[in-house]
Parts: sequence; C-alpha cells; structure tokens
Amino acid sequence: MTGIVLDKARIATMCVGDKPYGLVDDGALAIAEDGTIAYAGPAADLPARFAGWDRQGQDGRLITPALVDCHTHIVFGGNRAREFEMRLEGASYEEVARAGGGIVSTVTATRAADEEALLADALPRLDTLIAEGVATIEVKSGYGLTIADELKMLRVARRLGQIRPVRVVTTYLAAHATPAEYKGRDDAYLDEVVLPGLDAGHAEGLIDAVDGFCEGIAFSPEQMTRVFDRAAALGLPVKLHAEQLSDLGGARMAAEHKALSADHLEYLGQDGVDAMARAGTVAVLLPGAFYTLRETQYPPVAALRAAGVPIALATDCNPGSSPLTSLLLTMNMGATLFRLTPEEALAGATREAARALGLAGSLGTLEAGKQADLAIWNVTEPAELIYRIGFNPLHQRLIGGKP
Repeated sequence: MTGIVLDKARIATMCVGDKPYGLVDDGALAIAEDGTIAYAGPAADLPARFAGWDRQGQDGRLITPALVDCHTHIVFGGNRAREFEMRLEGASYEEVARAGGGIVSTVTATRAADEEALLADALPRLDTLIAEGVATIEVKSGYGLTIADELKMLRVARRLGQIRPVRVVTTYLAAHATPAEYKGRDDAYLDEVVLPGLDAGHAEGLIDAVDGFCEGIAFSPEQMTRVFDRAAALGLPVKLHAEQLSDLGGARMAAEHKALSADHLEYLGQDGVDAMARAGTVAVLLPGAFYTLRETQYPPVAALRAAGVPIALATDCNPGSSPLTSLLLTMNMGATLFRLTPEEALAGATREAARALGLAGSLGTLEAGKQADLAIWNVTEPAELIYRIGFNPLHQRLIGGKP
C-alpha cells in the first residue's frame, strides 16, 4: 500500500493528551490509498515504511480534522427574511404568526416545493459550509410534518451527499411541531404521522437517527418517550432538542435513552447535567439561535465542564432562529458568547461534534486508523480559527484523503 505524506506542518490532532489541541509542531500525516490515516505525529518519528510515499510539504500550515456540523436544518423551502424584518420593526411573535410567519410559513413553503427545488435551495447553504472545511454534516427533516413531506426532505438530504463530496447524516425530526391540521391533537399527530413516518423512512433507508423538540410549545418528555421507544425498536439512535426555553427534564429523559446528544440546553438544570454525564450524552450548544433570538439565559457551560459532559458546537442552520451557514463564526460565537476556550470551541466542531453523531470511532481526530478527513489552513495557531470574524483561511479540504 502507498499513499501521501503531508509534512512540514503543524498538526492539531485534537486527541486528548498533555498538549493543547493535541498539537504537533513539526508534524507529518501519512494518508493511505484507502483514505485512512496511517500515521500522525512528529515528522522525526515517521516510520521508514513511509519513505517512498509522495511528500507534500505544507510550509508550516496548520492541519486539523475537517469540521463537523452536527446540527442543521439546511433542507427547507422559502425564507423568513420578512419575519425578521417585522420583528425588528416591533411586531410581536403573535403578530408575526397571524401574518403567516413562524414555522407555519416554512412548512407551507416546504410542502409546496418538490425535491428538485429543495435541493437547489439547499446546495448554496451546503457549499458555503464545505468551503469552510466542513466534511460531515447532519441534516434534519422537520418542516414537512406529513409522512410524504418528511420523507421528501430526507431524500433530498441523501442526495446532497451523493452530488457533493461531504458525509451526510440524516435525522428524522417529524416530532418538531404539531401542524395546523392537528392543532390540539398532538398525540393523534404522533400516532398518525410521526410513528408511521418513522417506520416508512427506516424501511426506505433514509434515517440515521431520530430527534424531537421537547418543550412546552412542542412535545412533552412522555410524548417523546413514545418516539424514542419506536426508534429503539428499529435500532436507531436518538437525540433531542431540549431545555431551550424551559426545563422540562427532556435532557434527563434523553440521557436515560442513551441519546447521542441533547441540544440547545439554555435552561438545563444540574440533574440533567448529571444524567448526561452518566450516559455520555453530548451537549450540543447552538450559539446562532441564542444570538438570533437575543436570549439572555446562558447554557450551563461551567456545570457541563465540571461534570465532564462533552460539548459540541453546531450552526443550527435554519430559516427562523439561526439563519447561519458558517461553522467558523459558530466557533467564535461559542467562545465569545458562551465563554468556551478556543480549544473547546475547535474540539466542539471536530472531536465532540463527531461524537454527537456517533462517529467518534472514525472521525473527529487525526490519528492512525481514522478516516483522513482534514482541513489545511493558512494559519499556524489553532486559536486563529476561532478569533477571526468573517474570515475564511481554508487552504484545502480533504475527505477520505482526497481533495
């Protein structure tokens, strides 16, 4: 077997160890033909068996794992720019909703769009993320709220991964909201749409994980337990939008179901933190939504850190609460708004984001045996990726060892 060796580089392996960022100052990275990492470490210790491999010097550039955006809603119809404008002009959420805004407008536009239209709308959002070094992205459904429209969204998500060099993880989020035709009948919506849609999507091979919105304006922990039980019967992992607006105990319930992640978490209490720590459930923080909604309740970062709960960051790209398509800016927001350290922010968009998708065994760090998904940057200090605002220093992105 042969391959390439990237040397004369600073390598932020993001492996947990004695050095911040797992940093190797004069590093070499050997990538085998099968797209896996064969060696990552000091160039001086590069084994002799790699002597004949093609050398590609990096002139001191920084190499990190490729970025992972572990929470997005990038497939949707329409936009909510007018709603944004109305809120800035002083309209209340009730007035916006009466004017046809809110999630209702996105559901209407998504239902009206066919697969080709949804694909065309999603591609520019995806391409922007790819251009910043993202190689893996999670894409949720949740704006169709009928069986046919939820599966339509998931088919588009699958197609994104077929026509772009990016790993797409699909998440079924029909338990996102109750549509107007089921108003006041949440359980009927679960029985007639969410659960049979889950069965149908699984049978079609469209679902990698199952999510829901556990909140007073959405579904209760008891209702989400029904969805999670069905997911478990199908062998699908779960995750949950939890504690964004209040503490209903959703994160604790999710942890009890061995959820991959609980996301948002602004109102998370200590019992939820402890449950997540016991279960190894990742806390996915979404500063784009915090910023857009002008929230004042901060997620309990210190408590999560003290309990050893892994912390990930994601864009939450969606048309309403987080119209954000920059994971670099998300890292800056995580540091500036939530007071994560730069190392925590970069880990949150690499190692811990991969963990939140159940992919920590193959992605998220640069070490032998893992997939050679990496980003090469025109910087030397890892913190520079987090410190700059509106600047993209990506030199090259490799996925499976291929540019």
